[in-house]
Amino acid sequence: MELKVVAIEKPAEMNFILGMSHFIKTVEDLHEVLVSTVPNIKFGLAFCEASGPRLVRISGNDEKLIDIAKKNALNIGAGHSFIIFLENAFPVNVLRLVSSVPEVCKIFCATANPVEVIVAETGGGRGILGVIDGSSPLGVESESDVEERKSLLRKFGYKL
Repeated sequence: MELKVVAIEKPAEMNFILGMSHFIKTVEDLHEVLVSTVPNIKFGLAFCEASGPRLVRISGNDEKLIDIAKKNALNIGAGHSFIIFLENAFPVNVLRLVSSVPEVCKIFCATANPVEVIVAETGGGRGILGVIDGSSPLGVESESDVEERKSLLRKFGYKL
């Protein structure tokens, strides 16, 4: 077995979701969930088929995002993995419904941070072991940091 680190290639502030599913139907079901959840969402998704023709299956409503998803899916190359890139929406807006798609088994991350995917490769193929999402903490928040966090959440409308 060989371990590989695959960096997600994307614009710095772009959000994405990386997960695992079990069936080719994932592509259409994820597409339907995304377009029906957030008005004006733009997205690209790619799914790595694990058997049969073993193609990267793609969908979305924005060619640039579809291309980013396709490139990253090919780089990761792990069967039954999927990746979704988002604009005009945040993962928090769609994550619950993405997770509820019957074919979805696991979400590895949902973030705009720099991410490295830890991939194991054997003679049988590739699998995702986990992710490195962002950087390690530098300390514990102070009272002023707590106030700043609460203010930010209210500014975005996530809390009253």
